[in-house]
Amino acid sequence: MGEKDVHAAAERVRPVKSTAKPRQMERLNRGLVAVKTKKGVFLSWRLLGTDPEETAFNLYRNGHRINSTPVSSSTNFLDKHGNGESVYYVTKVLGDQEVEQSHKTAVWQKPYLDVPLNKPDGGTTPDGVQYTYSANDASIGDLDGDGEYEIVLKWDPSNSKDNAHNGYTGEVIIDAYKLNGTFMWRIHLGKNIRAGAHYTQLMVYDLDGDGKAEIAMKTADGTVDGTGRVIGDPAADYRNENGRILDGPEYLSIFHGETGRELATVNYDPPRGRLEDWGDRYGNRMDRFLAGIAYLDGERPSLVMTRGYYTRTVLAAYNFRDGKLTKLWTFDSDKPGNEGYAGQGNHSLSVADVDDDGKDEIVYGAMAVDHDGTGLYTTGLGHGDAMHVSDLDPDRPGLEVFQVHEDPRLPYGLSFRDAGTGEILWGVPADTDVGRGMAAHIDPRYKGSLVWAIDPPGNEGKSYGLYTSKGEKLSDAAPASANFGIWWDGDLLRELLDHDWKEPAGIPKIDKWDYHSGRLVNLLTADGTLSNNWTKGTPVLQANLFGDWREDVVFRTARSDALRIYTTTELTEHRFYTFMHDPVYRLGVAWQNVAYNQPPHPGFYLGTGMDKPPRPNIYTAPCKKHEE
Repeated sequence: MGEKDVHAAAERVRPVKSTAKPRQMERLNRGLVAVKTKKGVFLSWRLLGTDPEETAFNLYRNGHRINSTPVSSSTNFLDKHGNGESVYYVTKVLGDQEVEQSHKTAVWQKPYLDVPLNKPDGGTTPDGVQYTYSANDASIGDLDGDGEYEIVLKWDPSNSKDNAHNGYTGEVIIDAYKLNGTFMWRIHLGKNIRAGAHYTQLMVYDLDGDGKAEIAMKTADGTVDGTGRVIGDPAADYRNENGRILDGPEYLSIFHGETGRELATVNYDPPRGRLEDWGDRYGNRMDRFLAGIAYLDGERPSLVMTRGYYTRTVLAAYNFRDGKLTKLWTFDSDKPGNEGYAGQGNHSLSVADVDDDGKDEIVYGAMAVDHDGTGLYTTGLGHGDAMHVSDLDPDRPGLEVFQVHEDPRLPYGLSFRDAGTGEILWGVPADTDVGRGMAAHIDPRYKGSLVWAIDPPGNEGKSYGLYTSKGEKLSDAAPASANFGIWWDGDLLRELLDHDWKEPAGIPKIDKWDYHSGRLVNLLTADGTLSNNWTKGTPVLQANLFGDWREDVVFRTARSDALRIYTTTELTEHRFYTFMHDPVYRLGVAWQNVAYNQPPHPGFYLGTGMDKPPRPNIYTAPCKKHEE
């Protein structure tokens, strides 16, 4: 592919900005959290995307107000006189009136919350191999409409497989838990769903606007829902002698968030077809699945399920409304005119309104699909393992994409492009498959994100350099972490979430980039917990689960008998609405668990020299109770 082909995407013209509709979002409570520290009790709560600009807050300990004047410049507070027995609530203040009271919150005795798990028993595959279970990827949603998140967790058997490898696996199990550890339900996907990062993509979102999240995922004959009901033929077993499932029906199912009951099931689109159409003859590339949630009409969420990205690439979009799944469109790279979209997908995707028309597009690696299911652009730079979509360069209009690529025969191993047009703004050649890439604002001397790429453990930690969003190379060396970014301490710089790898799992940690010395400084080591997904070192989940705008992180304990949720206890003077009411970030949390997990990013620039973030244009879906 020549330079002309790579830059052809730039010929697309941005549409005139339309008047965006308000988007349906979750109705959340204040998310008040109280954590015991050496200095007292740290308090943190949400500023909602629907709160007026002039909103302030009063804080109460054991029924007595503890702040002298309403708190209006932040959403956190240190109560120096609080203790582990204190009970807190917060009130919303408009003018001189308290108009809303939060739920009451007890104090965490440690800087984390353990959510007990109902660990499933292991088993034995048909070839006599025994397996056990560990807690793996998770997502969140308000499953019961109480304004608080619940966790939907995937249990991974110890013999789960990458698609490239033959072998039987244990069955995939999906659980739901309240944050107090209450077990809600369990779904068994059954023997006809293989276990591995590329097979089960877990979508948790309020698709029908009833104020309660649903769960969407690929199912098969023998899947058992949360009420014990079996989907399809309970006796069917389509596994071949290699443990692969290359025959038999495939389904897409929607489950009730509160009970796990199956609500709707349709045939999975696209069907397998011929193995070789997907890039090989043994079923590896045929079974590469991704998924996401997108506001394709600009107002209400739709479900996007996919198949393939190494060669043939297919995306199908659905609405779930009034108890029915309705297909909106299918995008297929085999369709005449779409040939340039084949082989461009990543092991992950992103969703955002990249062309500024008020409706979401699906950024599918080196290509993008428009809200109506037509191709928006393809760069032709091919598959890669990491990608970040946000306002990475705030001096330019719109969003940008930083991506790493696998094929050294193409012009760039690292590329930085306009998310809406596909124009390659700059790139860096590479002579090998670039394994990891990261984008984060980690140095206040440079406005915007810095971007870098490294090879994973085993490749001597090769660095491809550290660059500004303008493409200026700052150094040959780069942070040795290119995994997740996380806002953790009190400033506007993003910290780096990773692990210390010690086979077969790592110890999770959060580090800060010391831009003066060019080294990582440890802020948190989560002893007693383990990272997920082998050398990738990903958390169970990272999201703004509760408290102020900063992010929380979930790890599994070493025995997978609990999920451990860490929250920051550093004071910050900065006040932003909860990231979970930023549509781009919230959709990032929804797709975070997909295949090669990537961190969520907001749809605006947060960092040194930032403008005031736009107030979210949202409305909240009904829920049975908001504050108690």
